[in-house]
Amino acid sequence: MQLTRVSMLSGKPPGWRRAILDSLYLAMRETFNVPEDDRFMTITEHERDDFVYGADYLGIARSDDLVMIQITVSNTRGVAQKQALFARIAERLAQSPGLRKEDVLINLVETLPENWSFGSGLAQYVEKSG
Repeated sequence: MQLTRVSMLSGKPPGWRRAILDSLYLAMRETFNVPEDDRFMTITEHERDDFVYGADYLGIARSDDLVMIQITVSNTRGVAQKQALFARIAERLAQSPGLRKEDVLINLVETLPENWSFGSGLAQYVEKSG
């Protein structure tokens, strides 16, 4: 399970935004074993005054095309798999919609599997007892 939130400056066309979500989903399928149809994603657009970033933090030259990606997942993956995810997301977003890799900021948030409910008020990842 993943829950993905993307923040960016407003003004990009719908196709650009959809390409971001599609590329993210494919990268997660390729590197994180995300099941087919496990797709829960949003994009939030912000006005310039509400979108602040360090243009050169850590020596990385960012532009106004920056996308901030936060992915919440269960804590079941190792460091190598996370590094592969980060690299593949940057590669995929460079291909479509054409983002510079420097403009891809990713934050991975891990949670215990029992902290998910996919609907019906149930914790689907919790083993049923008795």
